[in-house]
Amino acid sequence: MKIVAFAGSNSKKSINKSLATYASSLFEGANTNLLDLNDYEVTLYSIDKEEVDGIPLPIKQLASQLDEADLIIISLAEHNGTYSVAFKNVYDWLSRITDRKTFGNKPILLMATSPGSRGGIGVLSAAHERFPRDGSEILDVFSLPSFYENFNADKGITSTELRTELIKKVNTIKYKQFSSFYKDDSFTCGIDTTKDDAGDAIEY
Repeated sequence: MKIVAFAGSNSKKSINKSLATYASSLFEGANTNLLDLNDYEVTLYSIDKEEVDGIPLPIKQLASQLDEADLIIISLAEHNGTYSVAFKNVYDWLSRITDRKTFGNKPILLMATSPGSRGGIGVLSAAHERFPRDGSEILDVFSLPSFYENFNADKGITSTELRTELIKKVNTIKYKQFSSFYKDDSFTCGIDTTKDDAGDAIEY
């Protein structure tokens, strides 16, 4: 099983990249390709540039990476209630490749986090409405609020409630969508119930 995971952010210290990395680690045994949007930075989309220069090579390379995935994990940064410019530009360019659905009809685990209590719900709402219209199947959605209170670089999600929520969602995806790769030993596999818990305008 191959996973492609990335954050909808070009921040070098992206908290959404941390969340995407953590979520991908819950798919034990999978081959994970963690992408960085900075590797696919291209000129701002316009129809004029497309007509003159065509689709930029980095966007074609990104499309090829996505096409190799069995599952895509995306954790979206929220900028003023919607996508970051870095993500939206990549999304726009991908959507212009001839005969292509933006993410190549791949199933998606859609997530977001933010330093504030809303957990990126604005951008999640926008993506949940938009992505299926472009051919994506959203398997589940997860929001992590108050990142710095609920996430640790070494331990991952420190809130028992939020960690359990994500693990249950991941297990459902594993055992329902990828049953040929994962054996359902226990629905609570990976959940340690003995552990205690440990300005949203622009998130990263």
